[in-house]
Amino acid sequence: MITIKSQREIELMRASGAVVAQVLDMVEQEIREGMTTLQLDRMAEAYIRDHGGVPSFLNYAPKGDPDVTPYPATLCVSINEEIVHGVPSEKRVIREGDIVSVDCGVFKGGYHGDAARTYMIGKVDEKVGELVRVTRECLEKGISQAIAGNRLHDISAAVEEHARSFGFSIIRNMVGHGIGSELHEEPPVPNYGRRKTGVKLREGMALAIEPMIAMGRSKNAVSKNGAWVAVTEDGEPSAHFEHTVIVRKDKAEIMTLL
Repeated sequence: MITIKSQREIELMRASGAVVAQVLDMVEQEIREGMTTLQLDRMAEAYIRDHGGVPSFLNYAPKGDPDVTPYPATLCVSINEEIVHGVPSEKRVIREGDIVSVDCGVFKGGYHGDAARTYMIGKVDEKVGELVRVTRECLEKGISQAIAGNRLHDISAAVEEHARSFGFSIIRNMVGHGIGSELHEEPPVPNYGRRKTGVKLREGMALAIEPMIAMGRSKNAVSKNGAWVAVTEDGEPSAHFEHTVIVRKDKAEIMTLL
């Protein structure tokens, strides 16, 4: 069931979203060649707890699937061909030329905020840099369609059209989602679709819109050795950007941007 958030709920989501934005700003200042992904994770967890929140991802497991090991970290840190759910590790060192996707969720005041950014480390291949830029633009295009009266797949189509215009691929089996008191709520928000289809958007809907765009021809994320991390089918780089937004009449309200 899709829920419409009250103004009180939106205010609570704004508070959790602000902590997410602060964490990602901190990561932008601190991330560098030679760091481990675990260092980033520890900084993020400390910051979230110091600001009255709890990491949304830590110990998360999909409902109804007892065989899945709970996620063991605060951040998802995914490098190059890793699309999402890269588990931070003291053995995973960030290198010159990497692109690093950092996904952060915060639970505060009974509500979640969720956002992601992809960072370029040092000098990055020109085409890979274009991938990062276009993926960020895909998020902006999608958000521009998150207005009351539009259809859900107007968001999806805007993302897909922009990515494909540059020759990039859509990861089809990883999608955005509704968000609120639960991290993942209805409806799923795919990054591909036909305009004027899907549920009608209503003011107060809360959505996590998150384009995952790849070079090469990958259509799906695939599990790496059965672990949480999901990678491109062909080993080509992937980028990821995300914001939590509230559907409004004229312009979506971004909750995870200071």
